Amino acid sequence: MIGGFRAIVAAATLVLGALITTPAAAGVLQCAPFARQVSGIALYGNANSWWGQAEGRYERGHEPRVGAVLAFAASRSMPVGHVAMVSKVINEREVLLTHANWSYRGGIERNVRAIDVSPNNDWTNVRVWYGPIGDLGLRPNAAKGFIYTQKPTAAPVQIAMADRATVGVDGAQTAF
Repeated sequence: MIGGFRAIVAAATLVLGALITTPAAAGVLQCAPFARQVSGIALYGNANSWWGQAEGRYERGHEPRVGAVLAFAASRSMPVGHVAMVSKVINEREVLLTHANWSYRGGIERNVRAIDVSPNNDWTNVRVWYGPIGDLGLRPNAAKGFIYTQKPTAAPVQIAMADRATVGVDGAQTAF
């Protein structure tokens, strides 16, 4: 009798545990949807695909700008890459990032420090604030560059116009 009661309690505990933890696990905030929401850059899929998707749709480069998304490359520790929005440019080698799912699973971090440690000063290697140690992460992370929020606009069209006045042989100006 006691063995049967224990089995029922154990089964009920497992069922209730699954019901309680499943919605939380299913609702973990990921970096890509968060970056899309805060930056307005309409790219979808895993973060490691954003750099390629942006080609021809958004301007890309290696200069930090407020509102741009820094696209991190996939790596062993980040198999689907990472994306983070630049919330402030401190200088050409230091920015503040706003991103999700970096230091804490599903957590949002706003205005955390990131520095360019690449040898060519091109943001291809970046160290980012890591909450659990309260400092910049110990290892650099490979990055592709920045995706800017607006596609560059074409230069205004200039229309050449002929001069409608001519000068005659006698020096008089006439319009036609």
